[in-house]
Amino acid sequence: MWADNDYRFVRTESGEEYCAKAILLATGSEYRCLGVPGEGDFIGAGVHFCATCDGPFYNGKELVVVGGGNSGVEEGLFLTKFATKVTILEISDSLKASRILQEKALSYPQIEVMLNTSVQEFKGDSRLRSVVVKNVKTGETQEMQPEAVFVFIGLTLNNDSFKGMVELDKWGFVTTGDNLETSVKGIFASGDVRAMNTKQAASAVGEGATAAIMIRQYLEKH
Repeated sequence: MWADNDYRFVRTESGEEYCAKAILLATGSEYRCLGVPGEGDFIGAGVHFCATCDGPFYNGKELVVVGGGNSGVEEGLFLTKFATKVTILEISDSLKASRILQEKALSYPQIEVMLNTSVQEFKGDSRLRSVVVKNVKTGETQEMQPEAVFVFIGLTLNNDSFKGMVELDKWGFVTTGDNLETSVKGIFASGDVRAMNTKQAASAVGEGATAAIMIRQYLEKH
């Protein structure tokens, strides 16, 4: 992707080139996976990446959350609305969430935190039945049997094609103004790839509609 004074250009993987007066970046992001055996087999069948989307299906059940950062602890707290118990697994020797979130989580009787713990394998048949975890300090393994596992270890942004062109924040998200325009005139961004987005489908749809209106206004002026 590149730009001159009048046009913005995009080259696809197949080598085709397109030019336009304005471009909307809506390349999104992907949830980061653990990459352990069995994970891909049970996505949507016991392995999930969105507590808001899938948590309500596990009312009265025991759940596991992988990731002790802000997202993991926040989603773990949310899951207590449905689950009888939520176990948060963190690979390091302390939670990485903010102090306020840590204190809040530790005050919930439904939440248990297991530090120095990594996921080794997901097992099951047509759906998840158990998860093998390992204490990274002692090497001891155990097999847990939650109803589901929610993985929150970050996002992988689809931003390679415009790195070095538009301004990104320190996490790699595209920065925009109130009108969703990036640091380059005529290039807009919406959805997960944009800084300050809530990473929800409804938000992405709303931002896409807003960006379309902002682009129309931009084109009317240019």
